Amino acid sequence: MTALGFLYPGHSAEDDYPRIEQLIASDIRLDLVHTEIGEDAHRVDALLRTGSAERLAAGVAELRLTGAEAVVWASTGGSFVHGWEGAHEQVRGLARTAGMPASSTSFAFVHAVRELGVRRVAVGAAYPDDVTALFVEFLRAGGVEVTASHGAGAVTAAEAGDWGGKELYALAKEADHPGAEAVLLPGTALHTASHVQALEQHLAKPVLTANQVTVWEALRLTDRRVNAPQLGELFTREPIVQA
Repeated sequence: MTALGFLYPGHSAEDDYPRIEQLIASDIRLDLVHTEIGEDAHRVDALLRTGSAERLAAGVAELRLTGAEAVVWASTGGSFVHGWEGAHEQVRGLARTAGMPASSTSFAFVHAVRELGVRRVAVGAAYPDDVTALFVEFLRAGGVEVTASHGAGAVTAAEAGDWGGKELYALAKEADHPGAEAVLLPGTALHTASHVQALEQHLAKPVLTANQVTVWEALRLTDRRVNAPQLGELFTREPIVQA
């Protein structure tokens, strides 16, 4: 049994994780600990506070009790707003506090893009434009070429968490670009676990979503590979990236 730990801010789309665990259908357990979100706002200042070292550390003691072998900070906005270097420092601090390998959803996107062997992507985010632009900047710092981006303007995680399949498909369609080899949908507040395969069929290209890549990243940290086609192409390919 491999136990994977996740620090998840607030309550929006946490039910994606038991769904993903079910789709993986292996000896892998996904353990979720909720962290304090503070003010629910897709603003830079609020997101910086959400991802503060103090709030992450508060969830670590509970996470240790689960027997987790690795931890991922399950927040895109709460990591990339710190910038490339700041996000590195964030996960280094988390690893020291937790005493286990650590990463975050933002780095998971970069690693997953490399895993797919693509370089050009389109971004469809629930965030306002200014926050979406920071995610694009983060991806570019990681060597990912962003051909197009779209911010849907949701001002809170709760708003994004209420979106259903209709809004999700509209977001992906609005974001897609002929030059993009994959479409990225950041935001762990979005319910995407049940839609990845259909989105890929609809767009005819790989789709990476926040909760999907977050779980994949935890698997990567523990050197586990699983085949789960319902979670998209990312979960069916032979590994390209090993570190």
